[in-house]
Amino acid sequence: MALIGLPPVRGQVRGLWLAILHILFAASVYAYTPLTDAVLRNISVNEADFDIHNGPLLSPILIPRVPGTPGQVKTQQHFVDFWTKNLPKWSVAWQNSTRKTPATGDTQVPFQNLIVRREPPWTKPGQANYLTLVAHYDSKREPEGFIGATDSAAPCAMLMHLAKALDGYMTQMYDEMVAIGENGGTVEQDMGLQILLLDGEEAFKSWTDTDSLYGARSLALEWESTFNPAISHYKTPLEQISIFVLLDLLGSAEPSVPSYFQQTHWAYKSMATLEKRLRDLGVLETKPKAQFLPQADKPASSFGMAGIGDDHLPFMMKGVDILHIIPSPFPRVWHRPDDDGEHLDMPTVRDWTKIVTAFAMEWLDMSEIFPEEKPKEGTAQ
Repeated sequence: MALIGLPPVRGQVRGLWLAILHILFAASVYAYTPLTDAVLRNISVNEADFDIHNGPLLSPILIPRVPGTPGQVKTQQHFVDFWTKNLPKWSVAWQNSTRKTPATGDTQVPFQNLIVRREPPWTKPGQANYLTLVAHYDSKREPEGFIGATDSAAPCAMLMHLAKALDGYMTQMYDEMVAIGENGGTVEQDMGLQILLLDGEEAFKSWTDTDSLYGARSLALEWESTFNPAISHYKTPLEQISIFVLLDLLGSAEPSVPSYFQQTHWAYKSMATLEKRLRDLGVLETKPKAQFLPQADKPASSFGMAGIGDDHLPFMMKGVDILHIIPSPFPRVWHRPDDDGEHLDMPTVRDWTKIVTAFAMEWLDMSEIFPEEKPKEGTAQ
């Protein structure tokens, strides 16, 4: 990733008009119910999953994962094994492309994006809208042996843990909806969860528009030009993305993630509110000097056109809403050899997992699948 100035999106639709549209959209379509304290207290993380030496989620990713190398193939197999063995109700698909790179001459390098989805059982092609959670799984070619624990092995493991944590709740939610006769047809009833593990984010030599984001550029272009059946609610897979939440450079202590885009500040504020509530309830482990998400009250006048070059860009340029969860400043270990498992701050890794899990649960409106919290004895009924 790199610091950039952002050009206008297609059609030059930016600024106040787009912000108003997004505010109205957020208020009307995603007027979901806040999670109760009981639900938030129930969010937990299996520490063993994130053990850097033999944990089943994170440790297999803590290897060099350069596109086209055995380490990348091993990581891909790890992802497929996880979903097929643990989460059989999810669909698993690959989107493949090849490109020449400045470092490989005429050799075509393979880039493979993993797309996993869980959606209501009644949806037809082009019907579901997806909360889309994203991380890249490739690692930098240089320095040799670079692992990229924050960049982005840990975010990938967070999304794997989230999928496993939410799977049973999604089954219960969909079963209960069927039982009361809710069989789709509205945005709220047709919500699903999509996880993208993208390839080729890193530059092979130096960051340019063509030497970076190989997988993201290919997927965004393909989804823009792939059409759902004529009677579908959404014309293309790109339109089915309700919001694109990109996790990157997460796992170092004391992160500070700004709100980058006014159009999705309402979603940032929702996540920041959940972080505060989780801290107040004692669910989170870390005691940072400030919240991980400190800009819930950022005024509209403070948003500008600058941003960070990352996998969201090809999607944002095609009109997709983006929530970018990346610290600024970057972690000290960014693109250094010590961005490895030993330099992860594990309480921070676990807390990010809880925060993003809570955000996904609230987005998917899961409050109703939990019993009401019983009042403590002696309190008002």
